Amino acid sequence: MDPIFIAIAFGCGLAVYMVNLPPLIGFLAAGFVLNAMGYESTAVLDTLANLGVTLLLFSIGLKLNIKTLLKREVWGTASGHILLSTGLFALVLMAVKWAGLSLALELQWDQAVLLGFALSFSSTVFAVKVLEERSDMNTFYGRIAIGVLVMQDLFAVAFLTFSTGKMPSPWALSLLVLLPLLRPLFFRVLERAGHGELQILFAVFLALVVGVGGFELVGMKGDLGALVVGMMLASHHSSSSLAKSFFNMKELFLVAFFLNIGLQGMPTTDTLWLAAILLLVLPLKSLIYYVFYNGCGLRIRTSLLATFSLTNYSEFGLIVAALAAKQGLLSNDWVIVASIALAVSFVVSAPLNSHNENIYRSLIGRFRPREKLRLHPDDMPIELGGAKVLIVGMGRIGQGAYMELEKHYQGKLLGIDSDEKKIELLQGLQLNVIKGDASDSDFWDKTNIGDQLEYILLAMPNHTGNLYALEQIHHTEFQGKVAAIVRFPDEAAALRELDIDAVFNIYEEAGSGFARHVLNNHVPSSPTGAV
Repeated sequence: MDPIFIAIAFGCGLAVYMVNLPPLIGFLAAGFVLNAMGYESTAVLDTLANLGVTLLLFSIGLKLNIKTLLKREVWGTASGHILLSTGLFALVLMAVKWAGLSLALELQWDQAVLLGFALSFSSTVFAVKVLEERSDMNTFYGRIAIGVLVMQDLFAVAFLTFSTGKMPSPWALSLLVLLPLLRPLFFRVLERAGHGELQILFAVFLALVVGVGGFELVGMKGDLGALVVGMMLASHHSSSSLAKSFFNMKELFLVAFFLNIGLQGMPTTDTLWLAAILLLVLPLKSLIYYVFYNGCGLRIRTSLLATFSLTNYSEFGLIVAALAAKQGLLSNDWVIVASIALAVSFVVSAPLNSHNENIYRSLIGRFRPREKLRLHPDDMPIELGGAKVLIVGMGRIGQGAYMELEKHYQGKLLGIDSDEKKIELLQGLQLNVIKGDASDSDFWDKTNIGDQLEYILLAMPNHTGNLYALEQIHHTEFQGKVAAIVRFPDEAAALRELDIDAVFNIYEEAGSGFARHVLNNHVPSSPTGAV
């Protein structure tokens, strides 16, 4: 890759980050800057971009429970939304044609429907990055948003597979039967591979060789194979650590993906006008999401935040448009329109998601009287029982704190975590742990922590999640003590600015705790000759 690509990408990403926008917007801008400088996409950049999307889908699969896709709020919302929004965009595009905009004059109904289908998707890349930065991947609204995106990706992959005119091989069905049979073998090898680079390399082998290679061998889209293999591994206890290992890897490759969008072509006056019109239609597309979510009995906050994360256009929609242009179904100008709309939708969606809680609070007075009395079972408020100590985040540190405090607060402890598999495991060990979303402002608003609790321990592994939870606690009348774990001094400083009572640096305290353990458990022998 040309070094100028890296330099421009870093410069634009840093500039955008300095004004509190996601760096990916800067990477998109870098693509247009490089395009204006006369650069074109390269084979290496294409390969890295494709690899980034593939690893993204694999990492999504690692975190996805197949049961999530079968829930009405996921498959119903995804299916209903894609039908209604496709029709909406087709009507808008035909109205643009009737208005006399030159680029749309030759547009036919079937082309308008095809473009509407492409524009109906929301961005998996953007939503995952936003949710990961907010530590919301395991929240209820995050899971249903990702579930809808995966359903959309499946629709897109199916379209890409069949639109090429190549039907899957008769062996495709045998592959779908064979993979579940091989699953125990994959699990056994993962166990034997340890927890280091060998395990990561085996996961890469499964994603790219078994998933991508296997599916392409039988005439199916390779990206779908990576997603399916990831979903197969989701129930393994190493899936969470694997997803974390893939995080930085896929982040780097996705920089190439965003650069590639800007390198597709330079905008014209017509393409800018059409992109502006599509941006004006974006709120209607989002409203369809909200109506479907709310119709499934979700709380207003859950519906609103899930909708915000989907308020954008999709990279898969861009891929669909590019394939249609390659096959002569659309002109390449429409690909440029889709890329501009995609980029601008990210610019709009980024601050919307960054300030989603503030927006919700400003609207809650108007919305609360309309809150449903009968809510979705997974969206009910949490009862704390008789707990005096609340431990938020039941990872290894949270579990250790629970075991130690059990000596002093027997029967008065409550652990909160959003990971269902972890909760089942800990409940099996007789720990008082329940499912809860600590990054949900309604969690703190609808639980009586002001008078009941004495201590709240924020033990979530992500600093952003602990910081956010502390902000929510300050919105209540909690009079007890709050402590949190940190990894770095700047994280401790950020928490102290919010008047936290205590911070625990897991790296520093682990070393000092180790030393104390050695000294407390070692009885020095008497010096030679001592009586």
